[in-house]
Amino acid sequence: MSQPYDAIIVGARCAGSPMAMLLARKGYRVLVVDRTTFPSDTLSTHIVHPLAVAALERWGLLARLQASGCPPIHTYTFDFGPFTLAGSPGTTDAPVAYCPRRTVLDALLVAAAAEAGAEIREDFVVEEVVVEDGRVVGIKGHSKGAPSTIERARIVVGADGRHSVVAAAVRPEQYQERPPLLAPYYTYWSNLPMEGRFETYIRPYIGFAAAPTNDGLTITVGGWPHTEFEANKKDVEGNFLKLFEAVPAFAERVRGTRREAPFAGAPTPNFFRRPFGPGWLLVGDAGYLKDPITAQGIKDAFADAERCASALDQVFAGARSFDDAMGECQQVRDAQAMPMYEFTCQLATLAPPPPEMQQLFGAIHGNQKAMNAFAQMNAGTISPAEFGAAVAGPQT
Repeated sequence: MSQPYDAIIVGARCAGSPMAMLLARKGYRVLVVDRTTFPSDTLSTHIVHPLAVAALERWGLLARLQASGCPPIHTYTFDFGPFTLAGSPGTTDAPVAYCPRRTVLDALLVAAAAEAGAEIREDFVVEEVVVEDGRVVGIKGHSKGAPSTIERARIVVGADGRHSVVAAAVRPEQYQERPPLLAPYYTYWSNLPMEGRFETYIRPYIGFAAAPTNDGLTITVGGWPHTEFEANKKDVEGNFLKLFEAVPAFAERVRGTRREAPFAGAPTPNFFRRPFGPGWLLVGDAGYLKDPITAQGIKDAFADAERCASALDQVFAGARSFDDAMGECQQVRDAQAMPMYEFTCQLATLAPPPPEMQQLFGAIHGNQKAMNAFAQMNAGTISPAEFGAAVAGPQT
């Protein structure tokens, strides 16, 4: 029987591979398994907000993303109809965002984990999370065409998204739950230049956005309230194109383009999960999920992976107990995430902003410092509370 690993990580995308990389760089023995192979696609809005870009730079991976030809995004625009707010989403240290295809980003992260020394098993199906005496001790699964095997570890990490097999096995408490609020879809277009902008268009009960991605393509994401999901999914293309008609200037831009992929999408529930217990840990979307309308998933996954890898290093080194270290991770995660979670859930209803919010938007229009703060709030660079403080001065 093989020696147990320090950590087995189920899921090799934006939470799993960075965590594996960071642990392996510390010298720990890490196994990463994923049911798919890389490069491969997954449902995603793709946006890597500036704070996530800063993480890639800390990890020494930003140059690889830049080498993929993914164009930088220096401006976020928010078109409300009567006016448009346009600002910089980042800071002096991390001024831009990117919107890479997941075929590019995830493969880059998997390669980095392997280079750090993590063992990667692609096309691996987890059949069972192994529990002994109430504690998770490993996984049972198999690679394609191979017999089942049991691998053991000091900790099993679920980084396998909203349908996490680890979460399904340990059944953690869920809290702050909200039902699906939005029915989003996305696709790609050629010949739709964005000139370094991430454009968002908001109209009553509809919305869509567009951003440049790899291979000269532009991703468009749009949707309707979840109450319209069943009716509109019968003709996704027709209803999606009607979104553009609400903004004639954008609809005109699309007429000269070509759609290069099918429509993809799925409604998303909203929840927090208790992210740890005896022998197990949940990171990324497996532990905390919200609607993709604010495109925070990749940024949050990177932050969660970095925070939990640092905490596990302390645990493995004997400096802290597992419960103490992971309890602090949960507290920090929730405190940092909750304001954006509430903002996201409100935004996902696609309800018109209340009058006081419309007045605020109108007042900050043309004030570049305030518009930058609005873009930074939407990017998660600053919190909604920090945005309120930033614009309080100009409004008095």
